[in-house]
Amino acid sequence: MGLMSGMVMGILFGIALMAGWKRMMNRRSDKRISKAVDVKQVSALNRDDLKKICGDNFPEWISFPVFEQVKWLNKHLSKLWPFVADAAEAVIRDSVEPTLEEYRPPGISSLKFSKLSLGTVAPKIEGIRVQSLKEGQITMDIDFRWGGDPDIILAVEAARIASIPIQLKDLQVFTVIRAIFQLTDEIPCISAVVVALLAEPKPRIDYTLKAVGGSLTALPGISDMIDDTVNSIVTDTLQWPHRIVVPIGGMPVDTSDLELKPVGKATVTVVKATELKNMELLGKSDPYVALHIRPLFKVKTKVIDNNLNPVWNETFELIAEDKETQSLIFEVFDEDIGDDKRLGVAKLPLIELEAGRSKQIELSLLPSLDMLKIKDKKDRGSLTVEVRYHEFTKKEQLSALEEEKRMLEERHKLKEEGVLESTVDAVDETASGAGAPVGAKAGHVGGGFAAVGSGLHKAGKFMERTIAAHTGGNKKGGATTPVNSIQENGGAKPRST
Repeated sequence: MGLMSGMVMGILFGIALMAGWKRMMNRRSDKRISKAVDVKQVSALNRDDLKKICGDNFPEWISFPVFEQVKWLNKHLSKLWPFVADAAEAVIRDSVEPTLEEYRPPGISSLKFSKLSLGTVAPKIEGIRVQSLKEGQITMDIDFRWGGDPDIILAVEAARIASIPIQLKDLQVFTVIRAIFQLTDEIPCISAVVVALLAEPKPRIDYTLKAVGGSLTALPGISDMIDDTVNSIVTDTLQWPHRIVVPIGGMPVDTSDLELKPVGKATVTVVKATELKNMELLGKSDPYVALHIRPLFKVKTKVIDNNLNPVWNETFELIAEDKETQSLIFEVFDEDIGDDKRLGVAKLPLIELEAGRSKQIELSLLPSLDMLKIKDKKDRGSLTVEVRYHEFTKKEQLSALEEEKRMLEERHKLKEEGVLESTVDAVDETASGAGAPVGAKAGHVGGGFAAVGSGLHKAGKFMERTIAAHTGGNKKGGATTPVNSIQENGGAKPRST
């Protein structure tokens, strides 16, 4: 009996032990699942959410990394840099030199690379973020840092002055690059790459200008001119949505889908301005408005003499190429002998406009779109505009693209004839013809520039105000020109009302 009772007790104890163990494991499993649910909910919180929960006890060391570190890529990039640099130099010469001529400021007859070497120091990739994955295409954002040892010399020529070589020293670049890879089934598996700089955070380019074997004082204002040209090129050609499309592999590739195309037009009526700041010692300012989406197609209203509450009621049509990121830029100037004085600037993002509906808006004028650098933040009045946005059909898009090219050719022609000193000069109403139809419902865009009136006698006055983008950074050699325009895009034609 003792043996039997011992066996029964042992079996019951074993069963109880197993039941207890199972219950304990089930409880631990339930706790893990509960914790996993809590962790998942916490992972969905952002920094602002955690600050609301923790209040003053929020630890500052908590970070939310957006970019993945790629130390391995930097090691390979350092080894491959001599070959990458050679390829990049060829691309820069082919694409940037024509752009230098396009944005060449008035007073400079030639601006080319005399020497171009990217040096031996490779850039550093701080991180990469995969923005989107879709069939046949990968979009990445690359946090790019470069403080290299390039050897870049610009040959600058001006009227009646011999060519002076200008060296760009201590070049540093801080920006986020958007790269779009178009995939293919054939080696090297990538048929084309799209490269652009993101507008936010703003690209920062620092450098020092030094005349080789001479002095910058031989060309007055040359530092500001080069600064302006660099800023314009970055904003109007490299900054998203603008992009550079590079075919890869040596085979003919259709890159039309990757190129930037017109997507719509903004019909803008500049109605009036109110309580402008007077910039004259005697009398009142003579205001006009220069407006653009893309600085390359800047237009302006007529001048209203001696009036701080001018009424224009002039209508323009501006082509947009990316409604999500582009903006309408309005600059109010006081026409004056010499350089016109800027009375204020305003920005209207296209994303705020609803297609097919007119919207009248009163915009507060600011001294600059980059208010961090401005000490004088006094009221500068307001500008009233009426805007209507129209989205292009496929047919209208193709017509607008051809019209935009024709407009640019007309500007080149006017520049060659000496009517415009720079392709990015604002064109007033007297320089525009009837234009050409964009489509059955698109109205007219662009200008024929058929008639050239007396109003173009001051067509070079925007030499130091056509900068797009804020490249940030202090340029050690020469004064930095204030940033006025932004990275936006579009074509334009004044239209009588």
